[in-house]
Amino acid sequence: MDRYAVVGNPVEHSRSPFIHAAFARQTGQMLAYGRLLCPLDAFEATLRRYAADTTAGPVRGCNVTVPFKFEAWRLAARRSTRAELAQAANTLRFDADGWYADNTDGIALVRDLEQNAGVILSGRRVLLIGAGGAAAGALGPLLAARPRTLVVANRGVERARALVARHLAVAAGVELVAAPAADCGTGYEVVVNATAASLQGEAVPVAPAVLAPGALALDMMYGAAARPFLAWAAARGALGRDGLGMLVEQAAEAFLLWRGVRPQTAPVLAELRVGVDAEAG
Repeated sequence: MDRYAVVGNPVEHSRSPFIHAAFARQTGQMLAYGRLLCPLDAFEATLRRYAADTTAGPVRGCNVTVPFKFEAWRLAARRSTRAELAQAANTLRFDADGWYADNTDGIALVRDLEQNAGVILSGRRVLLIGAGGAAAGALGPLLAARPRTLVVANRGVERARALVARHLAVAAGVELVAAPAADCGTGYEVVVNATAASLQGEAVPVAPAVLAPGALALDMMYGAAARPFLAWAAARGALGRDGLGMLVEQAAEAFLLWRGVRPQTAPVLAELRVGVDAEAG
């Protein structure tokens, strides 16, 4: 049986095994999907050992989560256009002629916002908080959705500037700006938190004034990790959304890359939402 896994640190909380098992049942695909915890200083060695271990069946690929997305991109022999633009990868396919890297984060974010949440991005003012691997994967597809303004805010503004500079060639018609998180403007209609602040229990790194009345505020995390950001947004009149829909959409894109068939996401997201909400009490 073909094997896949989600690779990261931490990884025990990941819902990816549930999602891919549901996709496999839905599409009639035979596969096994697990979790692989990588030491922070041994990502490459751990992943290469995993990929080479065929005792339980061939290892065909993996999803990559924090904090290894930049490393995953560097390890690939070949890369998709969107992974190359992001210089980060959340999906690897282990081909016979070398590892292939893709980044499904950004297209998943846009699909969740526009199709699942019903928020069309075209012409809107969008704030992307963070400049790490998650933000790098999101920026290209967000620009392709053609918001009016897209500001990348980060505590270390130089990192945000480097990310913006790399995307200027695909930003035609969009005002694309880098800014320090502490002073990144006001009145955004869509605010996306792509930092690890929620996962690490840190305060929201931007001022409440970033939220326009009725704004949608999405945290890429989900479950307990997303609650502080969602509570912060709700207390200021914004509509909060966690990253569960984005997680399912990026998994579907990875499943298509690996298996050649695109699963339906709506029923899996609905089932997953019930479980996550029940755990939240």
